[in-house]
Amino acid sequence: MSEQTQERTARRVVVVGAGMAGVQTAVALREQGFTGSVTLIGAEPHQPYDRPPLSKAVLLGKAEGSAFDVDFESLGIELQLGREALGVRPGDHELDTDSGPVPYDVLVLATGAEPIRLPGTEGVPGVHLLRTLDDAERLRPVLAQQHDIVVVGAGWIGAEFATAAREAGCAVTVVEAADRPLAGALPAEVAAPMAAWYADSGATLRTHARVERIEPGAVILDDGSRVPAGAVVVGIGARPATAWLAGSGITLGAHREVLADAHLRTSAPDVFAVGDCASFPSGRYEGRLLVHHWDNALQGPRTVAANIIGEAPAAYDPVPYFWSEQFGRFVQYVGHHDSADTTVWRGDPSGAAWTVCWLREGRLVALLAVGRPRDLAQGRKVIEAGTPMDPELLADPARPLKAAAA
Repeated sequence: MSEQTQERTARRVVVVGAGMAGVQTAVALREQGFTGSVTLIGAEPHQPYDRPPLSKAVLLGKAEGSAFDVDFESLGIELQLGREALGVRPGDHELDTDSGPVPYDVLVLATGAEPIRLPGTEGVPGVHLLRTLDDAERLRPVLAQQHDIVVVGAGWIGAEFATAAREAGCAVTVVEAADRPLAGALPAEVAAPMAAWYADSGATLRTHARVERIEPGAVILDDGSRVPAGAVVVGIGARPATAWLAGSGITLGAHREVLADAHLRTSAPDVFAVGDCASFPSGRYEGRLLVHHWDNALQGPRTVAANIIGEAPAAYDPVPYFWSEQFGRFVQYVGHHDSADTTVWRGDPSGAAWTVCWLREGRLVALLAVGRPRDLAQGRKVIEAGTPMDPELLADPARPLKAAAA
């Protein structure tokens, strides 16, 4: 039986991971006409939920949760929640879980990423992560009591949490080992203007600051300084949640992510991977991308579902996109700037609204927009089309971005 015929006749699809990527894969299968069984397995006991509201509405008590608006029962999707995946045996077509093996015809890995813990803080009272609904629920009363908060890490999640903590009336100090916020995500000249946002909001940003240890009521930095802390929130990044795949034979990459191909297949037969736990080759950006953002977890499942059904869709090669709401600003990013050879600014970075454009050989490859959503929307289409741009016209913030086409 050919591989494609096997896919067309597959009856049992098991999806591991009940976050955005897993839920959207299950839903996409039904939307695309798959009639076999679909089982969605999640380690958490909660109804599947969306993560972005955790650092905003849920944290501040403006929402009780963020459950997906999906009627799993009517779609014929079986939910198995509070069930942890422990391993995969591709040769047997079985998933091992803490409550026994689960047979599958097709398996989809969508276990996402898990936050990196600060060494030496395991079990230390008052130290928090913010990744799950339970994390947000534990942090909500901390903010309500207006504790002094220390945030470790000035990345996207650190900035968003600091924003919420300031809104709740907490005194906030953000400590960052690098010389600027978002050091791992953006070039220095682009991240530099964002440092002022912290002070504008009443938060303190301390760069070149490494945590030596955490004591009751304080964070001790490596220069000996002591920062008062009723609670500590660690936001120093995330890594693919793939440790459970050890011994499966499924190939992992340099960041311990599942190496998927252009159709999101893994090295194991009948096993796909999607979302934060997987990287994929990008022809557009001439390299492998590992994208830890919501939009990738929304888009990738359509490719996975089409492959399972046997439609052989085009290669998965999206223009990555994400957004962040921090310190009263709406920040959006689209594309991938690593290969750029030219940077063009639109607007004054000390102002409320500005955009940075990255070009490669005269074509737009990435864009960061602060308070300029129209630039983002137009830029996304320009990147997808590969349209040559005139840098001088592009630099005029009064001119629509799309009008800078060469």
